[in-house]
Amino acid sequence: MATIESKKVEVNASPTEVFQFVHDLRNLKELLPQDKISEWEGHEDRCSFKVAGAYKIGLEHKSAEEPTSIVLKASEGSPIDFDLHIALDQLDGGTAASMVSNLNVNAFMKMMVEKPLKSLFDYIADQLKAKFG
Repeated sequence: MATIESKKVEVNASPTEVFQFVHDLRNLKELLPQDKISEWEGHEDRCSFKVAGAYKIGLEHKSAEEPTSIVLKASEGSPIDFDLHIALDQLDGGTAASMVSNLNVNAFMKMMVEKPLKSLFDYIADQLKAKFG
């Protein structure tokens, strides 16, 4: 088991606004590095995409507690079994957003995926912050 955490960012929107945007998985495409993904398919409750030089990843809703938490899980056919917890905490005038992923991988796979996934999660966090100005 491996745990990967993104940096925490301050988003200039309420937790409810951020929750509603992120909960619709069609919007995830806006937060991903466009030059590193292809084969995007998005629906309100699930999405999938291929990461450049890697595998096709699918995500779907596992649980949610509006407006503070969204948990996504790898959908069937994803090469890695993982979940992604998006935490949204109220701040004065905004939201603190962060992500934590728990991956069910061996030590070798952890070494291969840890750095790229940390980079991806930090990128998503930065894009979420930029989205809400």
